[in-house]
Order: sequence, then structure tokens, then C-alpha cells
Amino acid sequence: MELDKDEMKKVSNRLKRAQGQLAAVVRMVDEGDDCADVVMQLSAVSKALDRAGFAIIASGLRQCLADEESGEADVEKLQKLFLSLA
Repeated sequence: MELDKDEMKKVSNRLKRAQGQLAAVVRMVDEGDDCADVVMQLSAVSKALDRAGFAIIASGLRQCLADEESGEADVEKLQKLFLSLA
């Protein structure tokens, strides 16, 4: 199974941005920056990761969750994936 390459390129870019944001949060903590600023950046990282996860689920929903025999989505698996991002 292979996810859509164009969609995964977007996800990869989003994850790279989140990686940069997380590095900024670490730097801010190490430098003793204002707590509110650190929390705002941390929130941005969290949202970026959530969006990447949702994009992966949306892009590969049928491919990732389809039962090989019946071709139908495994609803229980889908629920677990969505809850893991909640």
C-alpha cells in the first residue's frame, strides 16, 4: 500500500515546519523566554502535528484501513486512529 505522493509531500513539509517550531520551543525554554510565548509556540507545534496526522488519515483512509478480504474499512481501527490524535 502506498499513500498519495503529492499529499505525503505536503505532510512531509508540514512535519518539517513542526520540527523547526519544536526546535524553536526548545531554544526558548533553554534561553528562559517568557512562559506565554513558549506555550504559544508549543501550541503551534501541537496543531501542526495534529494536522499532519489528520492529513495522513484522510489521504490513506481506504488504503490503510481496508480489510484485505472484504475491502471494507475497519471502523474500530479508524476510531482508534482518530482518538489517538484527540
